[in-house]
Amino acid sequence: MLLGTLLVLFLLGGTGPASAHAALRATDPEDGSVLKSAPRDITLTFTESVGLLEDSFRVLDPDGRRLRTGEPEHAQGGAETARVTLPAKLAEGTYTVAWRVVSADSHPVSGAFTFSVGKPSLTTATVDTGPTEDPATKSLYNIARYLAYLAVALLIGTATFMAVCRPPDAPVLHRLLKAGWWTLLGATLALLVLRAPYETGEGPLGALSADSVTRTLTGRPGEVLLARLALLLVTALYLLRLARLRKPFGWAGAALAVGLAVTWAAGEHASAGIQVPVAMTSSALHLLATAVWLGGLTALLVTLYRARLTPAAVTRFSRVAFVSVTVLVVTGVYQSWRGLGSWDALTGTTYGRLLTLKLAAVVLLLGAAALSRRWTARLATAGAETAETVVEAEAAVREKVPEPVGGPALPEGPEAAPEPSASGSSEPESPEPEPPAPAEAGSGQRSALRRSVLAEVAVGAAVLAVTTLLTSTLPGRAEAEAAAGTPAVVGASVTNVPFDVGTPGGHGKVQVTIDPGRVGDNSIEALVYGPDGGVSVVPELRISFTLPAKDIGPVDAELTDKGGYWGNSFLNLPIAGKWEMKVTVRTTEVDQVSETRTVVIR
Repeated sequence: MLLGTLLVLFLLGGTGPASAHAALRATDPEDGSVLKSAPRDITLTFTESVGLLEDSFRVLDPDGRRLRTGEPEHAQGGAETARVTLPAKLAEGTYTVAWRVVSADSHPVSGAFTFSVGKPSLTTATVDTGPTEDPATKSLYNIARYLAYLAVALLIGTATFMAVCRPPDAPVLHRLLKAGWWTLLGATLALLVLRAPYETGEGPLGALSADSVTRTLTGRPGEVLLARLALLLVTALYLLRLARLRKPFGWAGAALAVGLAVTWAAGEHASAGIQVPVAMTSSALHLLATAVWLGGLTALLVTLYRARLTPAAVTRFSRVAFVSVTVLVVTGVYQSWRGLGSWDALTGTTYGRLLTLKLAAVVLLLGAAALSRRWTARLATAGAETAETVVEAEAAVREKVPEPVGGPALPEGPEAAPEPSASGSSEPESPEPEPPAPAEAGSGQRSALRRSVLAEVAVGAAVLAVTTLLTSTLPGRAEAEAAAGTPAVVGASVTNVPFDVGTPGGHGKVQVTIDPGRVGDNSIEALVYGPDGGVSVVPELRISFTLPAKDIGPVDAELTDKGGYWGNSFLNLPIAGKWEMKVTVRTTEVDQVSETRTVVIR
C-alpha cells in the first residue's frame, strides 16, 4: 500500500542516514610541497569527524625506512583532524606519508602523499599504505549491517501493526517478532566482533586478538553496538511480559523503538558534519518511519495469506502508512540536501546519480502503492456492503418469525393459517435466510491486494540493491568540499592506447588522463577516438589497474559515461610504482578488445 514511501526512506536518505566516507580536505604539509625546514608534525583535515587507529600514520624517510612518530591524535581543530608528531631532526629529501582513519559512518579510509625537506630526492620510497579492506571481512560486515536494518524494521513494524490493527491470528505475528529480535541480536553481535578487523583491513580472524576486542569496546562504534545489545535485552523482557499478560504494546514499547533508532543515528554519518542535532533527529525519525512501514507491510502480507483480516484493520494500517510516508518525505528531502549540497551534485557526482536512479525506482514503487491503495478502498467498500447486507437479512428473518405466545392475535380466516407441510407440521418449509459468510466478502479485492503488495516488495528489493551502493559512496557535498580544498597539481599522466576489434571501422585509440598521477586519489578521464580521428561514442569502456610487484589489483576505475567522455573523480592508487592499466573497449554488442599499458604512479 504506501510502500512507495520505502523509496524515500532508502532513496532520499538511505536507511543508513546518508552514509558516506570522510574525504581528505587538506594536508599540512601539502602534497608534493618542498619545505625549507623540517615540519614539527603532520596534520590532516577531513570533511567529517574521523576515528584514529594505533597505526593511523606511517612515515617513511628518503631511504624507505619507517620513522618513529608520536601517537596519533586530533588537532585543536577538532574531530575532523588527525595529527602526528615527527622526530626533531629530519634529513634532506622526500618523505612519504601513508594514513588510515575511520570515518564517522564507520567506514575506514586511507591514502598517501609526499613532501620534501630541502629538496626532493632523486628516487621516492615505495610505501604500502597498510592493508586495504579484506574482501571477506568487508562482505561479512556489510551483510550483518544489512540484516540489522531488515531485522529492526521487522521488529518495530510488526509490533506497530499488532498494536494498531489487532489482527485475530496473533501467534504467526509473534513468530515474526521473535525472528526480528533474534536476527537483530545475531547481526549486532556479528558487527561487534567484526568491527576491529573491518577498521584495520584485516581478515575475520583478526577479531580474535585481545587488542581488537579492547579497541572495539572503547571506540564509539563499539559503544553504540553495546548500547543496542542492552536495549535488545530489555526489549526481550518487555515482549515476554506482554505475551504472558496478553496486553497490547504501549508507551514503553514506543520508547524502546526510539532508543533502538537512536543507536543508528549515533553510530552513522548523522553524528558528524553539519547540523548534528537536527541530522540525528531526522535520522532516527527516518529509521522509525521505515521500520513502521516496511515491517508493517511484511506483517500485513503474512496476515493476508495466513489469517482473516477485516477491511477496517487494513484501512487503519493504510492511515499509519500515510503518516510514515509523510515523515519519510520530510526527513528524506533534508538528508538529500545534507548529502548533496547543491543541484549540480545531483548529476555531477556518483552519489547524486545513485540518488537519481533511486528516484526512478521510487516512481515504480509509487505506482504499486497506488494500486494497493485502490484495492484497499475497494476492500473496505466491499466490507461495508457485506455488513449492510447482513443487517437487512437479519431484519427480513425477524419479520417472518411468528410472534411468541402473548403477542397480537393472528387474523382469522382460512387464508391466514399456514398450510401444513407433508409431515403435518404447520412450520414453513423454507429455512431462514443466512447472511453471507464474512470470509467470502471482498475475496477478489483481497487477492488483488496481495498481488499489489507483492509487487511493492519486489520493487523494494531493487531499491535496497541500489541503497547498498549508495551507503558506500562519498556524498556530493563532501566530494565538492574535498575538491575545493585540494590544490591543482601539474604533471598529469596521459597515455594513448590503440585498439582494433577486427571489424571494419572498429579501430581507434583511447586517450587516458590520470591527474595528478600520484599515490592517493586521482581523477581519470578517457576519450575514445575513432578511425577518422574524431571523438567516438562506444557502449562500454572499462579500465582497471594492477600492481604486479605488490600483488595488488585489479582495481576497477569505475568509469561512468559523462556524455562525450568517460571518467571518475576518485580513483585511489595507494602505492607508487609501475601499474599495468588494462583498457577494455566494446564497440558493439558483441565486439570488444582489451589492451594493456604501463603507467607510472609517483
